[in-house]
Amino acid sequence: MRWVTVLVVALLTVAACGERVVRPWRLVIATGGQGAVYYAYGQGLARAARGHLPGAEPTVLSTAASVENLRLVADGKADVAFALADSAALAFAGKPPFDRREPVVALARLYENYTHLVVPAGSGIRRPADLRGRVVAIGAAGSGTELIATRLLTAAGAGRDVRVRRLQLEDSATALRDGSVDAFFFSGGLPTGTIAELARTTPIRLIDLGDYAERLGEHYQAFYEERSIPASAYGLTGPVRTVGVPNYLVVNAAMPADRAYALTRMLFEQKDALAVAHPEALHLNLRAAISTSPLPLHPGAVRYYRTAKQS
Repeated sequence: MRWVTVLVVALLTVAACGERVVRPWRLVIATGGQGAVYYAYGQGLARAARGHLPGAEPTVLSTAASVENLRLVADGKADVAFALADSAALAFAGKPPFDRREPVVALARLYENYTHLVVPAGSGIRRPADLRGRVVAIGAAGSGTELIATRLLTAAGAGRDVRVRRLQLEDSATALRDGSVDAFFFSGGLPTGTIAELARTTPIRLIDLGDYAERLGEHYQAFYEERSIPASAYGLTGPVRTVGVPNYLVVNAAMPADRAYALTRMLFEQKDALAVAHPEALHLNLRAAISTSPLPLHPGAVRYYRTAKQS
């Protein structure tokens, strides 16, 4: 009987040694303000990770968005983040507001952001130049909205004459409703929940920004294109032209390749579940996802795209 006991112990030992140990790993997701698309999308990523990334322990951070997110990823304080292409380009090149080249790379191009310039429906503001002398919320400090709003105001010749307030989206909407700002900017996907809620309670208009897309793109060598916000997004009387810029999902270049691969695969395999968090997730597609210039793709993401292309 002794040899039977020894055999059983040996088999159990082999089985235990062959068993794959799943170690917990943190997954801090840097998003944006609550009520915006980044935050909703990030919550969806966290739910998907809990169910489909063994060992992942996701946490969602509400942040000022793009610029802050890029710094958090570069400094190792976040593992994955949402960022606008224009902000990401500055981080990668080490240009202001960044003081060094940041070690950020991309997993995917996700969807397009639309620049909103929101005013009360009865406002006399019809174009960005009319913001001279007005109080305008330009987004939170360290946000992609702040970057593009500043560029737009400069292009409109109004930059020095605007009384600027730096507010998160929800605070901007509240300030417009109570009259403490005359207008606010926000760069986000469609629909942006906070703006949709504002439109249901307060008559608003969006200012046409379409004439600035080409000018901004040429001047800043960035990824600005003319886009249109459909009337259905916020119950408006008609579509409004604006400036669009892509969103990237970014990580630190030092992220292990297997994790970058798993995250990229999850984006595509759980796309329908992510769309429950926000419909912008449905815009993810293989052809566009690899277009993350000037950010290179992480090698783990490259591996996923090559595998997906062959299947």
